[in-house]
This record gives sequence, structure tokens and C-alpha cells, in this order.
Amino acid sequence: MAKIHPSAIVENGAQIADSAEIGPFCWVSSQAKIGENVRLLGHVTVWGDTTIGEGTVVFPGAVLGTGPQDHGNEFLEGAKLVIGKRNVIRENVTMHCGTPKGQNPIPGEEPEKMITRVGDDGMFMVNSHVAHDCVVGNNVIMTNNAVIAGHVRLGDGVILGGNSAVHQFCRIGRKTMIGGMTGVDRDVIPFAIVTGDRGKLRGLNVIGLKRSGFDEHTVKSITKAFMYIFKGKEATFEERLAIAKEKFKDNTMVMEQIRFIDEGLEGRRKIMTAE
Repeated sequence: MAKIHPSAIVENGAQIADSAEIGPFCWVSSQAKIGENVRLLGHVTVWGDTTIGEGTVVFPGAVLGTGPQDHGNEFLEGAKLVIGKRNVIRENVTMHCGTPKGQNPIPGEEPEKMITRVGDDGMFMVNSHVAHDCVVGNNVIMTNNAVIAGHVRLGDGVILGGNSAVHQFCRIGRKTMIGGMTGVDRDVIPFAIVTGDRGKLRGLNVIGLKRSGFDEHTVKSITKAFMYIFKGKEATFEERLAIAKEKFKDNTMVMEQIRFIDEGLEGRRKIMTAE
């Protein structure tokens, strides 16, 4: 049997794994699905159709699965929040369910509607916020007070610095680092570093790539491609990008960046450049 504190309120119908722990003064909805070894430490609210994956730990004050801050869609039947495995969700974190508007689409993928998805092994520090219809990858870190607006996509391994904010419909490519107190209003390519009160593309996340196990040759090769595409003086950005597709066609990481840019040309936000 799950360990449920006498002061917790768990509505009939909630699916709670036998190894889960529901701490003091928690409130768990009838539609909630709480996985194996999940720990709600205390004063946690799990609202509506919210799934919390195994091994996730939720600290006091977190509110998960409530309606979005999207006027007219605050209370919807069928809206969901799905949180993956082994996440750490710290004090006062908020994560909202989806809306009929759906997720930010990318070419070749059918976006889901009425659902917000958070991946595995993330860390969401104090007061961070995941809005409606977002897609958050694996191993993401959102530092204190970092917030993402509706329909944002965060790739695997993204780090958002403290007090940073991401505009609705933006995409942040994998293993990108966003500096503290940075506002992001455009799509950011994978492996990038962005800083500034209005974020600007400063370069590649070289230290992060090395820490992730990428060898020196790989890091140098994508740095060379970055300098050509974003810092080159010959031709226009669009022309350099077209040349890069052939010039770096054998470099999978560079081609990942180029595909990301191509997808962005069809999206709601412009690509952040170094210009």
C-alpha cells in the first residue's frame, strides 16, 4: 500500500502506485496517476488528469496540472499534464495542462492537443514555471524563477538560467544554455549559448558539450561550421546556410542545427542569429 499521510486528501479514483509516498497536506485529484517511488513531500497539489512518472520527487508548494493561464481555457475537460520519470520538482514550481490550441508544430510531426509533456531526469528549481502545451525534453534544468510560456519546446539537456524567460512558441534546441536574466523571443539552435536581457546568440556551448562527452575534434568541427554560418561575411545568411548544407553534409551535429533552422522558417518565431 502507498504511504499516505492522514492529513493528505486523495480523491477516489486516483491511481497511486504501492511504493509511492503522499506527504502531509497534499491534495491529489481523482484523475491523477502517481507512479512507482514517487514522493510528494508535503503541501503538493496534483490537479486534474496529471501523470507523474516513477521516481519523481515533488517538494512542498508545487502545483501540477492546473488550468492554463490562457483566458477562456482555464477549466477544460480532457486537458492533461504528463511528467516523466526521475524528475526533481522543487518548491512552488507550477506546471499547467494543455489547451485545444495544441503544441507548437514542427514539420513531419503531428502536434498533440490538450496536453503538456515533461520528459525524464529533469530538475525544476524553485518557482520555475512550465506553461500550457509545452514540450520539455529529457535532462532539462530550469533554474530558480525560470519560466517558459505556452507552446514552447525545450530540447534534451537544455539549461535555463535563473530568472530567464522564454516567449510563447519558441523552440530551444538540445544542449543549449540560456544565461540568467535572459529573455528569449526567437528560436535558438542546438548547442548554443544565449545571454543578455534580450537574448543574443553568443556562440556554442563548448564547455557543456565537452562535459557531455563530445571529443575535441567534434567540438572544433561544429565551431567551425557555426563561425561560417553565423559569423561569415561572404554572401547573406540564407546563402551561407545553403552552402553549409553541402559543405558540412557529413557532420551530423551541424546538419541537426541546419534542420532546426529549416524547421524554424515554417514556424511562429524567427531564428536567433549572431547578427
